[in-house]
Amino acid sequence: GVNKLYEEDLELQKKIFEFPTIQSTHSLVAKHVTKEKWDKLARHITATAGFTLAKAIACAVEFDNQHCGIYAGDWDSYKDFADVFDPLIQEYHGISADAKHTSDMDFSKITGNVNPKAPVHSTRIRVGRSIDGYGLSPGITKEQRLGVEKLFKAASAKFTEELAGNYYPLTGMDEAVRQQLVDDHFLFMSGDRNLQVAGMERDWPEGRGIFHNTDKTFLVWVNEEDQLRIISMEKGGDVLGVFKRLAKGIQAVGDSVQAESGKGFMLDEKYGYVHSCPTNLGTGMRASVHIDLPGWTAHGVDKLKARCEELALQPRGTRGESGGQTGHTYDISNKHRLGYSEVQLVQTMIDGVNKLYEEDLALQKKHGI
Repeated sequence: GVNKLYEEDLELQKKIFEFPTIQSTHSLVAKHVTKEKWDKLARHITATAGFTLAKAIACAVEFDNQHCGIYAGDWDSYKDFADVFDPLIQEYHGISADAKHTSDMDFSKITGNVNPKAPVHSTRIRVGRSIDGYGLSPGITKEQRLGVEKLFKAASAKFTEELAGNYYPLTGMDEAVRQQLVDDHFLFMSGDRNLQVAGMERDWPEGRGIFHNTDKTFLVWVNEEDQLRIISMEKGGDVLGVFKRLAKGIQAVGDSVQAESGKGFMLDEKYGYVHSCPTNLGTGMRASVHIDLPGWTAHGVDKLKARCEELALQPRGTRGESGGQTGHTYDISNKHRLGYSEVQLVQTMIDGVNKLYEEDLALQKKHGI
């Protein structure tokens, strides 16, 4: 009987640890997860969250549309599966193998601001943060997830002045509260196939929630794609003011977590702030404005894209990542995440938006708008 079980166990191991078929053939995973690396790493289980390489690349195996296709389940994943992660991250972010990342949230170093005459509808800056010693969303255990929520709740209860507000857990949420959060476009939902396959919706909705301040200009998503996704936003184009509030908010969360638990945020000397998705490593920052550019629209959207590329910016339609283009309003954000500090990225965005606005006025004249 024991021999039979052992035989069957070997067969099962073969099946489990067999080199998988990666459906996303053009993904970075398809390029960097070779059979040789797979055979070396497939049986390894990380210490913090019990994560494996198979779990990390689940999206690239399941779907055929991934560009990156890999997630980390804990900080250990980046270290233990470095044979896969390192070259993939270097290729995606365009950094060298020995690059170091420097963080800088000192808003006093920013010079100038977006031109008050520019037709900017709104400004939003978001970053992610992860508390050391806990798993990242794809791998985090149920206990760890609740631990992160508990630490954040304690932190948010101490927020003062413009940061002060309420935390709304998703579990047992009142219908009126839920509807209000939907109306404000603050609520994150379940049902994203990518997040489900990556393991981020396990035990839904437990341990997850949303914090916002009274003015609805400072927002934290707890245990969505990242442990903490911290967002500062407001109407108009005061990018400096939005960055200032973000920096104050991050500091307040960090100080409180440190006081409560003795833990800091995961900060890697090579990869900056640790996020579950390697595309967000470094600052994890996306600083964006919604701005009208009728001159550029008349001149051609492809030309605008090329110009943004030169200015290290990324244009999107105002319906989000995959939504199309609506009229002549664009979401303009920093292109880089890793290898530049937060101050540099915000400065680049301010300067670039001012340049685009200046050029837009000239293009409006040229195209008789």
